[in-house]
Amino acid sequence: MTSGPPNAPELRVGVVGTGQRAGLAALAEQPGSASVVSCADTSERGRADARRIFGADVQVHEHYEDMLGDGLDAVFVLTPDDIHTAPTLYFLEAGVAVFVEKPLAVDLDDCDRVLATAARTGTRLYVGHNLRHLPVLRTMRRLVDEGTIGTVRAVWCRHFVGHGGDYYFKDWHAERARTTGLLLQKGAHDLDAIHWLAGGWSRTVTALGGLSVYGASPHRRTGPQGSARVQDWFDEGVWPPSALRDLNPVIDVEDISMVLTRLDNGVLTSYQQCHFTPDYWRNYTVIGDEGRIENLGDGVEGDAPVIKVWNRRRSGYRPEADLTLLPAEAAGGPHGGADQSLVDEFLRFVAYGGATETSPVAAREAVATGIAATTSLRSGGTPVEIPALAPHLADYFVRHQPGSHAPALRRD
Repeated sequence: MTSGPPNAPELRVGVVGTGQRAGLAALAEQPGSASVVSCADTSERGRADARRIFGADVQVHEHYEDMLGDGLDAVFVLTPDDIHTAPTLYFLEAGVAVFVEKPLAVDLDDCDRVLATAARTGTRLYVGHNLRHLPVLRTMRRLVDEGTIGTVRAVWCRHFVGHGGDYYFKDWHAERARTTGLLLQKGAHDLDAIHWLAGGWSRTVTALGGLSVYGASPHRRTGPQGSARVQDWFDEGVWPPSALRDLNPVIDVEDISMVLTRLDNGVLTSYQQCHFTPDYWRNYTVIGDEGRIENLGDGVEGDAPVIKVWNRRRSGYRPEADLTLLPAEAAGGPHGGADQSLVDEFLRFVAYGGATETSPVAAREAVATGIAATTSLRSGGTPVEIPALAPHLADYFVRHQPGSHAPALRRD
C-alpha cells in the first residue's frame, strides 16, 4: 500500500463471504496500514474459515448487516456473483468503501444501480479486475501506449480453460440462473482486458456457442453440494473431461463460445472461450496498422510468459520476432502477483482516492458485453446492441469519483 501521512489510521476492513476467494482479502492484512477485523458468512464452514484465516480476534457474523457495528472503513464483497448486489448497495449506503469481486453483477440493471448509488452517496467503489495488474497484460498495454504497433485496429483473445470441468461444471457456476453464462462469469476478465488494450467499449456484439461436452455427461451429483469447494474435489490428474464425476445436477451454460464485437472507436475484437482444452492459459493478440503483439503464456498459473512483437514484413512463420521481452514487474503470488497489486491499489484508493488501474465503468462494460454475447449466442448469433451508461455516471467515474470520501481520514 502506498504510504501516507505518518499518523494515518489503520484501515478497518471487513469481508463478506469467506469462501473460495477469501485469500484475496487476506492480502489486506498489512500491519500499520490495514487489518481485517470483521467477517460475515452464511455457512458454518465460512465462519470457521474466517477465524482460521484472520485470527481468533476477528468479529464473525452470519449476516453482513451486523458488521456495521464493527466500525469498518472498507469491505470486500466476495460472495457468489448473483448475490454481489445487495451487500454492495448496503455498504455504499452506509458510507463504507466497497471492493466488489468481478463480475460487478450478473445483471446490467444491477450494475447501473451500484454505480448510481456510489455516485449519489460519494462512497468509494472498486471492482476486482485483477488482470489489469497482470504483468504480461501491463507490458502489452505499455507497448500499445508507446505506439510500438501503430494504431490498434483489432484485439483477439483465446482462452483455453483447461480446468473448466472442475472449476465451472461441478457447482453453481454451471447454472445460468446463478451466472447468466460463462461469457459473463469467466469472460468478464478477458472482455475487460480486451477493452483496455483496444481503448474502447463494445457496442455491437454477435456470438455463437454451445454445450458440447459437459451437457452430455451422465455423471451428475445426486446429493446436495453443501459447503464443498473446488479445492475439495479438484484433481489435476483426471483427464479427459469424460472422466470427471459428480458434475452439478443442473448444467445449462455453454462450455465453448466465440464472440465478435465492434467497439465504439471502431476496433474489432474476437473472444473465444473453451472449457475442455488440456491446457489452461490466455493468448492475446493486438494488431495495429504497423505491427502486432502476442503473448505466449500468461503467468497466471506460474508459467514463464514471453511477449513477441512483429513490426517488419516477412513471409511465412518464423519463431524469432522483431522484439521479444519478458513481462515487466514480474512477481510471485496469486495470478502472477496481480492479486497483491490489486489489493494494494484498493487500500490506497480507500485512504487517499485518486486514479486507479481498474474502473467501475469498465467493469460495467465487461458485464454488458458478456450479457450481450450470451443473448446473441442463445438466439443463433443475432447481433445485440449494448446501451451506453448514463453520461453523468460515466463522467463521475472517468474523473475518478471526485468528492468521494475516505472513511479512515474522516475518523481522525
